[in-house]
Amino acid sequence: MNPRTPNAKIVTLGCPKNEVDSEEIAGVLLASGYEVDGSAERTDLTIINTCGFIRSSKEESLQAIREAIKEKANGKTRCVVVAGCLSQRIGEELVELVPGIDVCVGVGQMARFGEIAHQALQGSGSRVAIAPPQHHYAGIGTRARTSLPWSAYLKIGEGCDHSCAFCTIPSFRGNHQSKPMERVLAEAQDLALSGAIEINLIAQDVTQYGFDLYGKFMLPRLLHQLNKIDQIRWIRLLYFYPTRVNLELLEAMTSLPKVLPYVDMPLQHSHPDVLARMNRPWDGERYLSLFAKMREAMPDIAIRSTFIVGYPGETDAEFAHLMAFLREAQLDRVGAFVFSREQGTPSYSLDGQVPSRVKRQRYDSLMRQQQHISWTANAKWVGRQMDVLVEQVKDGWCIGRSHRDAPEIDGLVYLAGEAQPGMIVQVEIQRAEAYDLWGQAVL
Repeated sequence: MNPRTPNAKIVTLGCPKNEVDSEEIAGVLLASGYEVDGSAERTDLTIINTCGFIRSSKEESLQAIREAIKEKANGKTRCVVVAGCLSQRIGEELVELVPGIDVCVGVGQMARFGEIAHQALQGSGSRVAIAPPQHHYAGIGTRARTSLPWSAYLKIGEGCDHSCAFCTIPSFRGNHQSKPMERVLAEAQDLALSGAIEINLIAQDVTQYGFDLYGKFMLPRLLHQLNKIDQIRWIRLLYFYPTRVNLELLEAMTSLPKVLPYVDMPLQHSHPDVLARMNRPWDGERYLSLFAKMREAMPDIAIRSTFIVGYPGETDAEFAHLMAFLREAQLDRVGAFVFSREQGTPSYSLDGQVPSRVKRQRYDSLMRQQQHISWTANAKWVGRQMDVLVEQVKDGWCIGRSHRDAPEIDGLVYLAGEAQPGMIVQVEIQRAEAYDLWGQAVL
């Protein structure tokens, strides 16, 4: 390595949206003359792209920052830049909490990282650069992808307009800001040319897309345009808000061959009283009605959701309501969180905080029940065929994902047969487990 060329490494924590941000930061640094190497033993710059969603993610971020500060003390890095959600959330407090941070920068500043890195290394500029979120995206083609080449996340919006009583995201990501459609389409074309055949659209709420820019919800129109890009084979949507799922969106998902029949729609609970305390819409009965409409339109749809257990005031009866709802809903995939009491949210000061022991028991009960439900959903595929995107070959098996499996969060399909990573192959399913399927490639 040329000693005059500064180098950097990026540590990414949190969700896929942060992964995209880190790839944009890396691309900007490369374009600014830096080397970016996550495995380098010594670096000029260490960037921690933090998550600050709940207490556990905050602690993980703080641990990563402390490790970087320790490396700085040991001469393994010159400067530590802390970016992302936790920086935006607690800013000035963060640099006092962890002495040794050189620069603390908030969200949405990816396009500025050449300047930010230069100032950090020169010891100039503001030590804390936190402003109301205004998202400065890197230029098209700048993003340095680190994920598998055939699958890519594509961020179509930032922030959130909803006011869920437990959620910190609007406080540091701001209100919903859609990415202009021409920009999204140009990014999708660039990702496709770089080898991506699966595009995973992400935002805090993809169903909100376009309203702030165009005065109407534009996700269906965006899907029609993305469906025209030749190289793209699969288009997946993450994450839905239930009140925004309308007939136009369902018709687009049904009629466009590249849009996968997959819905990730965090519902958080089913009991109307708990949902009211959460400032969330509807109730379990309306959710069941929505599932029925989705399944009628797309019989092979996979529906995923997440739920919070132990929300303040949750009674035994309200938790039993959630368990009964899940038995009736028969969702393909379910994740759960134990309620995390976050300062700055309305739920922090609610009466009836549930003891940790009770929250953990409810979490365990829910996940044990859902394991059987997920196995039942998987078992319905035995004897049927499905397309699988192969991602690795290991110990004589090809391993991949179907339309039912979002990257990193859902199950896998193990198949016997000849295939290479990046290929979509037809597979006949022969065996089902709670989370994964096993089958044979169809020649």
